[in-house]
Amino acid sequence: MKRVIITGDDFGLALPVNEAIAEAHERGILTTASLMVGEKFFQDAAERARRHPSLRVGLHLTLVEGHPVSPPETIPDLVNKHGMFSEHLARAGFRFFFHPGIRSQLEKEIRAQFEAYCQTGLKLDHVNAHNHMHLHPTLLRLLLKVGRDYGMKAVRVPNEPPVRCWRASKTSLGPKIASWIFLFPWLSLMKHSLRTAHIRYNDFFFGMAHSGAMTLGLALRILDGLPDGTTELCFHPATRRSLETDRSMPEYRHEEEYQALISEPLNRAVHGAGIQTIAFSDLS
Repeated sequence: MKRVIITGDDFGLALPVNEAIAEAHERGILTTASLMVGEKFFQDAAERARRHPSLRVGLHLTLVEGHPVSPPETIPDLVNKHGMFSEHLARAGFRFFFHPGIRSQLEKEIRAQFEAYCQTGLKLDHVNAHNHMHLHPTLLRLLLKVGRDYGMKAVRVPNEPPVRCWRASKTSLGPKIASWIFLFPWLSLMKHSLRTAHIRYNDFFFGMAHSGAMTLGLALRILDGLPDGTTELCFHPATRRSLETDRSMPEYRHEEEYQALISEPLNRAVHGAGIQTIAFSDLS
């Protein structure tokens, strides 16, 4: 059986993102959204989600490239002089590994983000992390520890099959395989940790190598070669450009991804092929 979770990430980042996610669910095939609780338009996103109860929403845990929920002075090793998380992912990852004192601050911020999500009253469909940082063993361990207190039942596993991804895009097979080989130990550790904690997860994922470029043509080719099992397709839609998206993702093709999600061809490709659209909370 082929099942697909179709997710809109960065819910709460900007008004055009919020508009696109709500409309892509109402008019298109989007099934889930991942909410950034530290961003400026978080409350607007939560209100839109409450008006669309069939849209399943999860927590998009943000510990890089974003704003914290905790007061910056309480997590000084996580933020810069402007009170924002680091934009240098590799540097942040090394600090999470080798700076023991930072772990208590990470746990504090992770708990604050879960608590902020809890205050929305929305059911927690899933959890993932901005830039897939939950692949980091330190963050994953803290995520499982804190998530247990908030009823976390499902987590994204960014396991993108390199050959299938290449067949859909016809670009850069070598880098795709090299990236998968590099991530393989962390993916294996993540799956083992999630199984041990009885947390559900998807089998496959698309939207990492071509993050911000999940256009209609690419999405159609991915669906044409969709593997058996549960696959998550991740989009970053927006109805138009904004200061927030231009600052953090200037090269992303947000509007094209939004148009893909509401397009009739993509709808036909999913439902005409008998692919079941689900959310993480539908996993058994």
